[in-house]
Amino acid sequence: MSVDSNDLTIKRQNNMDIRSVTLFCEPTTDLAIMRQFFTAARHVFSVPVQSTRLATTPFPDWLGGKQGIAIDDADLVTTAQALASQWQTAGANYIGLGPVQLRHDKRWLDLIPVLLSATDVLFATAEIADTQNQIDVGRCQQMAAVIKQVSTILPNGFGNLYLTAVANCPPGSPFLPVAYHGGGAPAFAIAVEAADLALQAIQAAQTLDEARTNLVTAIEMAAQDLTSTAVALAQQHNIQFGGIDFSLAPYPTPDKSLAGAMEAFGIPHVGASGSLFTAAFITEAIGRAKFSRCGFSGLMLTVLEDSVLATRAAEGVLTAQDLLSYAAVCGVGLDTVPLPGDVDERQLTAVLLDIAALATRLNKPLTARLMPLPGLQVGDPVTFDFPYFADSRVMSIKGSGVSHLLEQPTRLTLYKRAGNG
Repeated sequence: MSVDSNDLTIKRQNNMDIRSVTLFCEPTTDLAIMRQFFTAARHVFSVPVQSTRLATTPFPDWLGGKQGIAIDDADLVTTAQALASQWQTAGANYIGLGPVQLRHDKRWLDLIPVLLSATDVLFATAEIADTQNQIDVGRCQQMAAVIKQVSTILPNGFGNLYLTAVANCPPGSPFLPVAYHGGGAPAFAIAVEAADLALQAIQAAQTLDEARTNLVTAIEMAAQDLTSTAVALAQQHNIQFGGIDFSLAPYPTPDKSLAGAMEAFGIPHVGASGSLFTAAFITEAIGRAKFSRCGFSGLMLTVLEDSVLATRAAEGVLTAQDLLSYAAVCGVGLDTVPLPGDVDERQLTAVLLDIAALATRLNKPLTARLMPLPGLQVGDPVTFDFPYFADSRVMSIKGSGVSHLLEQPTRLTLYKRAGNG
């Protein structure tokens, strides 16, 4: 199975793109109506639309019936392929199946590798912490095992591109894999690829105040144009507009690097002291901007999608722990982090627990898309024949992983931070 890059032909230019117009609805929604929406959405905006996507309600709620899984693996593959084919025909390039939530039985987790091996257009997630302050230590352990298994279903560990662990993530975010529908009437939202806006705003500034003003103004101007078009599209097709996730997603060239924007402030490299400040500064500017927002609307520090981040990781000056610290002041967590193929499940569990704790205590959505690469060790070169990934090297995780109390499959509540607590 491979990714067909023709599905996501990008018109590169010196302005932001729309990475996705994502439709949120039930998988049984009228395909003819949705086909009309997708056709219009591809051409109505003034900037290029890379892809149109579908995000369903959590798949355990509709796949195989609520009384239990009534299909074997072969039938599951056939069902998944039929779903993908129908929605691709309707105009969806990619499909988010929604999360296995904490309320769902572990057996649904076991189906994820089967679903992802069925076709190259399906994405899935699993909750390790919900939106009600619940962290499931056992689910972190289980998800670590799934991540290891998924790393073997496609060549070179590429399978985990389609899978992420989610913590405190509500429905309605248009970025995959996290996107899912919360139920009810169909809606759509926009995910942007706009790291170049931050880079240009900061490079043009002489002071921090000017950098902030430049970035806020650029975001608001771009969002205003997108919103006016989206509102008209919503009215035309009677589908609610859910907002814009203005996470500053990168593209793997230096002119579209979010890490490059961080370095433009004056730090020697991302990973050096001062990096946390730049991450917080840019995120705060996004928060100041006035627009109809949804999802993360933060920094998307995706290692393999950002040429500067990938280079810093390859140089050994940027660690997974650095990225985790930045997640505390921005978003969206850990994304496309290349790890050794023999990484221990206990190490993966430890990382997932840290993500769950940050998301719960700080009351922010975070994800972890970790990519063990079979046959590779820490420091080995990482190269994918995929136009949306930059070359890098395998990163490490500090420590040998969890043991003792953290090996117990416990579910507990960590209330969000209040006051000085």
